[in-house]
Amino acid sequence: MTRRIALFIPALLALGAVLMHVQAEPAQKAPALLRHVVMFKFKKDATPSQIDEVVKAFGELPQQIDAIHSYEWGTNNSPEMLDKGFTHLFLVTFKSEADRATYLPHAAHQAFVAKLKPVLEEPMVIDYWAK
Repeated sequence: MTRRIALFIPALLALGAVLMHVQAEPAQKAPALLRHVVMFKFKKDATPSQIDEVVKAFGELPQQIDAIHSYEWGTNNSPEMLDKGFTHLFLVTFKSEADRATYLPHAAHQAFVAKLKPVLEEPMVIDYWAK
């Protein structure tokens, strides 16, 4: 019995050391992504067809601008009634600030903005690093 305890204690200590080493190694984190959140409040006289054209044009930007890592969009469906008239939200993701800096003045983005302006009441844009 004493011999078993004598063998068990070093084994337990070795296991503890291994577990501490595994926990001490930092976990591999995915690189942070830069999120570009864009919300639109359209003019009251903007037609559904005009709004659809804006949505379509925004959706074409990822094929035209390589700096865009990912893109998604949707319309507000919050029951809280706090949207302040903003109906459409677009999420454009970049891998770096340099990619965003490429996107903003890009000719395709500027052409999109020109198409958007006649029907846009107000935009809201917020950028953040995903955590």
